[in-house]
Amino acid sequence: MMANFSRKMKLSSALLRRWKLQQGVTDASRSTYRSFTTVEGHRPTIVHKRSLDILHDPWFNKGTAFSETERDRLHLRGLLPPNVMSFEQQTERFMADLKRLQVQARDGPSDPNALAKWRILNRLHDRNETLYYKVLIENIEEYAPIVYTPTVGLVCQKYSGLFRRPRGMYFSAADRGEMMSMVYNWPAEQVDMIVVTDGSRILGLGDLGVQGIGIAIGKLDLYVAAAGINPQRVLPVMIDVGTDNENLLKDPLYLGLQEHRLDGEQYLEVIDEFMEAVFTRWPNVIVQFEDFQSKWAFKLLQRYRNNYRMFNDDVQGTAGVALAGLLGAVRAQGRAMIDFPKMRIVVAGAGSAGIGVLNAARKTMARMLGNNEVAFESARSQFWVVDANGLITEARENVDEDARPFARNMKEIQRQGLREGASLAEVVRQVKPDVLLGLSAVGGLFSHEVLEALKESTSTRPAIFPMSNPTKNAECTPEEAFSLVGDNIIFASGSPFNDVDLGNGHIGHCNQANNMFLFPGIGLGTLLSGSRIVSDGMLQAAAERLAAYMTEEEVHKGIIYPSISRIRDITKEVAAAVIKEASIEGVAEGYRGMDSRDLKQLDQEQILEFVKHNMWSPDYPKLIYKKD
Repeated sequence: MMANFSRKMKLSSALLRRWKLQQGVTDASRSTYRSFTTVEGHRPTIVHKRSLDILHDPWFNKGTAFSETERDRLHLRGLLPPNVMSFEQQTERFMADLKRLQVQARDGPSDPNALAKWRILNRLHDRNETLYYKVLIENIEEYAPIVYTPTVGLVCQKYSGLFRRPRGMYFSAADRGEMMSMVYNWPAEQVDMIVVTDGSRILGLGDLGVQGIGIAIGKLDLYVAAAGINPQRVLPVMIDVGTDNENLLKDPLYLGLQEHRLDGEQYLEVIDEFMEAVFTRWPNVIVQFEDFQSKWAFKLLQRYRNNYRMFNDDVQGTAGVALAGLLGAVRAQGRAMIDFPKMRIVVAGAGSAGIGVLNAARKTMARMLGNNEVAFESARSQFWVVDANGLITEARENVDEDARPFARNMKEIQRQGLREGASLAEVVRQVKPDVLLGLSAVGGLFSHEVLEALKESTSTRPAIFPMSNPTKNAECTPEEAFSLVGDNIIFASGSPFNDVDLGNGHIGHCNQANNMFLFPGIGLGTLLSGSRIVSDGMLQAAAERLAAYMTEEEVHKGIIYPSISRIRDITKEVAAAVIKEASIEGVAEGYRGMDSRDLKQLDQEQILEFVKHNMWSPDYPKLIYKKD
């Protein structure tokens, strides 16, 4: 009751102060002063808040309507999307969103319940962050697909209409030369984890510009829920360098810069300035790059990975999850792990995610074969890569540099009855692979013809991995895979699907090869180890721990990935594996009271306990007010 009374008193005092200011009454004179401004609401209002405090105050928040001078004066620059909206535009955007909901309710959208759930959760997040994460953690299996893939893709597409309150920071091309000062507009003195995107390749949906901030927010929700990163020390970031999406360039309600994307050195200068700024203010932060288009994903990874604590989840996280699935498929096929280098793998898709998987699998095969040049070359021969132009061979002109190592030798493929540009169905028919893996972002690519061809696989349990997100971009559905290829397949997809009833009491298990099984543990393990880099060995250790997590009984049933309901335990195990590898490699520097020498002395159970002890859990703390 006292707490309620106190809140009412504070509210009453605030209302009284606001009323006095509107009436022109000053505490000094207690006299009445009439402003020269006669229209109610147009008089200047004195506020005693800046930065996020004013954005989170429903009395004074204008959202995207803050002018550029107000943004500078109130320390809001970088905390809002760069495009200043008028009051009329905000009203129009709200009404358009309202009408769209009415249309959806009448005609039926693709998934109205998912978007409605996201809205409800988002409002809870705005009101009460602790309760939000309590709900998310306790219902992670139900709500992970809402805050993350597949619903987050729909959210990003509609973000300009869904935007209500800012969350995260926005650095734009217009902020060049200002980023070092802008980072100090963020109120947190310590930030442990940043997820950053430039919006150029959101899931499989293409260039969504500034609306891609939704994926960074969703990823960090999972860092909190799965890894126990303190929510007050996470920061979603959008780097707005423009958009090449013509619809957004013409949309009067779009919140980002309405100009074509920067490219070349100008683009790199923006990213360089951002990285320097955030690591200057927060030297120990970890930056995860998310959904950058393929042309930049590898370049930026190589540019920064040896100097900053950073990794790219699309390249390295997807690769690790896919590698864990490939190793799980070996186990499910009843083969010894040393047989992994003998697996024949057809990969559909040569973007950043596909090439990342190829590199990780090749390195693992080479390590099993002796980890020398001969082993590395031998491992290369186990992959057939098909892109939009067909099978990639050495005869193709202008092969992407990242894909070139996997271009097949012409004489070799001619002996196999193949050719440059051979279709996916042709390749599957001739190669008879153990694994068909899709990262193409082309829904339905694994057609009836392709799946029929896979029936001729030499494997007793061929693996089908349609890993593209969101759901509509999956290369095939589990029903198609089980019905056309057979009941004994191993199936894993990027987005969630329900298990398939095969009849006679048998179930076709639909594993979800979700990056959330790895990236929270990679981030947490890097944080707690104090490693200054995210090494290949740390990523490999994470993937191998995930692959080994399932029991032999589960794997025999075709279950090669765990249930999302176990995500905090999985993350704890993955983080422990990352810490151990960092200690072995000598890159660990320790965390808080645990230095690198202490870390080396911990056994496996002690490392797990150390991780568990440092995972945040939602709980209401006692609050004590102290006046400035």
